[in-house]
Amino acid sequence: MGSVVDAPAVVAQNEEVAENMLGGKKVTVVFVLGGPGTGKGTQCANIVEHFGFTHLSAGDLLRAEIKSGSENGTMIENMIKEGKIVPSEVTIKLLQEAMIKNENDKFLIDGFPRNEENRGAFENVTKISPAFVLFFDCSEQEMERRLLARNEGRVDDNIETIRKRFKVYVESSLPVIEYYNAKDKVKKVQPQCETLSVYRMLYYKSWVFREHDM
Repeated sequence: MGSVVDAPAVVAQNEEVAENMLGGKKVTVVFVLGGPGTGKGTQCANIVEHFGFTHLSAGDLLRAEIKSGSENGTMIENMIKEGKIVPSEVTIKLLQEAMIKNENDKFLIDGFPRNEENRGAFENVTKISPAFVLFFDCSEQEMERRLLARNEGRVDDNIETIRKRFKVYVESSLPVIEYYNAKDKVKKVQPQCETLSVYRMLYYKSWVFREHDM
């Protein structure tokens, strides 16, 4: 598995990148994966500011659907409370709509795919394969500490749901990392350090987002 520190050739000129058709537009996608509370959203904001990506959080899109009061929103809310993974077709549809509506053609997709079925469905439906995967690798103890400390009032930030999410993450999400690692598309970040230090590592020591004019 690669790291952001040693990644100057991650997206070389001759490497296959995700420039596939989506509603008539070509897009480049980077998956941002990691357990709950690893700081994916914080670092995505930094990447957006400096590298011109649009950040699409699968979790934020699902929570917005819940707030809409739709029938899908009620189903999503119940599944999140139980720590379960929302059906692929629901999340993929939300991601598709967000990418089509946005004028940008470079997207960080944060928190998806969360299992192998998600991954296969996304690639089959959208015909998009990620340029690479940015993987935030964090210990369970650190993830639990961060989630309990952030106190954002989210329905899934309680100890019972957090531990269910850990179990789902280990059983379902890690195989996705292994799949892309076998394709040499995974770049790992260790987020146990302070937020600024993590971003300095991403920005100053990595060429991941600068190669291929990303």
